[in-house]
Amino acid sequence: MITLKRHFLLFPLLIPAIVLALAACGHTPRPAGDADSALVVVDTLELHYARGFRVRTLANGVRLVDVADPQADEDRMPVSYHFALMPTDSAPVPSSYTPVHVPIDRTIVMTMLQLSNFTALEALDVVRGITGTKNLFNKDVRARVDDGRIVKIGMEGNFDTELILAAQPEVIFISPFKRGGYDAIKETGITLIPHLGYKELHPLGQAEWVKFVGLFLGKEHEADSLFAQIEERYNSLKEKTQSLSAERGEGLPTVFSGEMHGGNWYAVGGRSALAQLFRDAGADYVIKDGNTGGVNIEFEQLYAAAAEADYWRILNSYPGDFSYESLEASEPRNKLFRAFRERKVIYCNMKQTPYYELSPMQPDVLLADLIAIFHPALMPRDYQPTFYRLLR
Repeated sequence: MITLKRHFLLFPLLIPAIVLALAACGHTPRPAGDADSALVVVDTLELHYARGFRVRTLANGVRLVDVADPQADEDRMPVSYHFALMPTDSAPVPSSYTPVHVPIDRTIVMTMLQLSNFTALEALDVVRGITGTKNLFNKDVRARVDDGRIVKIGMEGNFDTELILAAQPEVIFISPFKRGGYDAIKETGITLIPHLGYKELHPLGQAEWVKFVGLFLGKEHEADSLFAQIEERYNSLKEKTQSLSAERGEGLPTVFSGEMHGGNWYAVGGRSALAQLFRDAGADYVIKDGNTGGVNIEFEQLYAAAAEADYWRILNSYPGDFSYESLEASEPRNKLFRAFRERKVIYCNMKQTPYYELSPMQPDVLLADLIAIFHPALMPRDYQPTFYRLLR
């Protein structure tokens, strides 16, 4: 069940609480009445890892959902969005919140991360549109696309508004970033719901967005129970690596990530969810900067940091069987890395594995795969990896 932190409001404190609640929503305080009482916050959803959304419940059952960039990167998207999830049509809500009637019956999703939430909550019947089927493994979703229950609306920047309108979504879950592409959709008048799980800085923070989607589906309890199981498995695995070194990063295997593309290396920052995953798996990520996302750097700069790293993680969509020969052919200097020479490349091919389809809701499985590689003695001898394995 969803864990709620309840604040009991005593009658003598009712009026000040109403004033503060209204002021926080940009209203001018006025004498309290029935409508004002309904706007009092009585519950707050407790989130353990996600930083991109907040949920408060009003006395009238309306849930106020605030969405903000967990990385506080204001040049990439608006600072915040505000939605009032309404169980009834007549419930009063603060004027600064966009009303959304829940549970929703029809929606469109833009990313595999979003789709993974609906899949995990067994709510594919609600999904009426997706952007595409590239690297899509889910047979149920593909069948729905084939028979028209789910439509392909095109890619970002080139959406088919006619198909979108034909799908009749009540809301559309979006993944906003710098290139935009949502202006045409905004003109339809359909409410856009930003899903920012991809910007969370902890693997469990990304998975915790299932609670966000659960609120729109009326599946809060299912989402909370599902996440609690993921969290328990993840932290149980993490405990296995915590005694490896008295001081984190000292004496642990080192790892770097990525490949050369277009003359630059896209290096994931030291404060990213991937870097956290490496740390929890008992490895030391070579990039130590404070970047939360990724940056393009030159080969020489990456080589200076990663030349002697023990492991090299690669995730790509290589057509066919990826090999060390393929890696050298793509960039001859790759053979200079110690991880290449000693055959310690950690690999996942997205054309062969439903990585983005499943991994957002399976950070515990990602962690298990990496622990089995970094510290095989900590995992069962017959452990079978799901996503990552050493490249042969």
